[in-house]
Amino acid sequence: MPLGFGTLVVIVLAGLGGPLLSVLGKGLVPVVVGEIIAGILVGPEVLDVVHPDDATIAALGEIGFAMLMLTVGMHLPLREPRLAASLRSGLRLAAIVAVLAVPGGMLAALIAGGGHAAVYGVVLASGSAAVLLPALQEAGLEGPGVMVVMAQVAIADVVTIVSVPIVLQPSRIGHALLGGLLVAVAAVLLLTAAQRLSGHEWVQRVRHLSKRRQWALDLRLSLLVLFLLAWLAQKGGTSVLIAGFSAGLMVAIVGGPKRLSTQMRGVADGFFIPLFFVVLGARLDLAGLFGDAGVLALVGVLAVLNVAIHLASAALLHRSAAGGLAATAQLGVPAAVASLGLSEHVLSPSTATAIVAAALVSLATCSYGVALLARPSALPAPGGAPAPG
Repeated sequence: MPLGFGTLVVIVLAGLGGPLLSVLGKGLVPVVVGEIIAGILVGPEVLDVVHPDDATIAALGEIGFAMLMLTVGMHLPLREPRLAASLRSGLRLAAIVAVLAVPGGMLAALIAGGGHAAVYGVVLASGSAAVLLPALQEAGLEGPGVMVVMAQVAIADVVTIVSVPIVLQPSRIGHALLGGLLVAVAAVLLLTAAQRLSGHEWVQRVRHLSKRRQWALDLRLSLLVLFLLAWLAQKGGTSVLIAGFSAGLMVAIVGGPKRLSTQMRGVADGFFIPLFFVVLGARLDLAGLFGDAGVLALVGVLAVLNVAIHLASAALLHRSAAGGLAATAQLGVPAAVASLGLSEHVLSPSTATAIVAAALVSLATCSYGVALLARPSALPAPGGAPAPG
């Protein structure tokens, strides 16, 4: 049965469940939670209105997935001059988290009883600049301590996102690496061309004309790059995850007018990303989550290990516990693992549901960490030791 406007109405209405639940929760409930819950309600398990296996819905979900990863890349503060000074500390924190995530993934696999230790390890090592950066900006936080946390999460984002296709299908590691290399080379070539052309007078003139006449050329070109890289990723045998993230990194490196970010977020956050989370929710197994003690245990162990690993990393380097809690935010990588794992039949619906549920818990933990960072005593004093008080 072809996708009709009626189904689109249901999907958009389900997407509105995110902001609605956030309002009812007085801003304490992340929007993505409502979108996923609404997806479960309209999916096969409850109302059976949205069928995630429909070819058109699946294709739109893939676009939403690519745009989600693009916004993740765009959120990395690569043009922030203060970030470079914090990279060493951020790298050390991210490295310790990655090392601790290895036994953590093994423990999660042992408790779940279904393998996937490498998958759980990547999830535990991940971060989410797309969640953390807006939270820090809303709280008005800045300074060396905050930049170290951002550097840690940015590094974790890059490394774990690249690792997702590899750990999900280790037997196809050659295809994943070659496909990823193809996308990376194409992204570098496009980035070089963009940087060389951006300073030309005629380019500035055309962009000024686009702004005046509202052609949205920057948005059109960004979408062209995204879809080109996604096409190369599919042809190269790797995931559109790499394509979307590479396109986002290009935007983060080149920069651009604020209107591009506004336009891109309008297209992505207004339709495609909510659609992705609604479709992802429709694919999750809520009954399996609450009907299996092992799956519930997996949610708990992933949530607890995420906090423990980040707090241990902060303690080992004498950073604040608040920064460790703020760095626990997970979104893009768990969503990617769940989506790709289900598409490739690597993960069961109940396992994917557990991974997403644990990630949603991390959003609350991150919010608490950011609130603690807002207290002056939470930030480390110069030299890396926690501030007194």
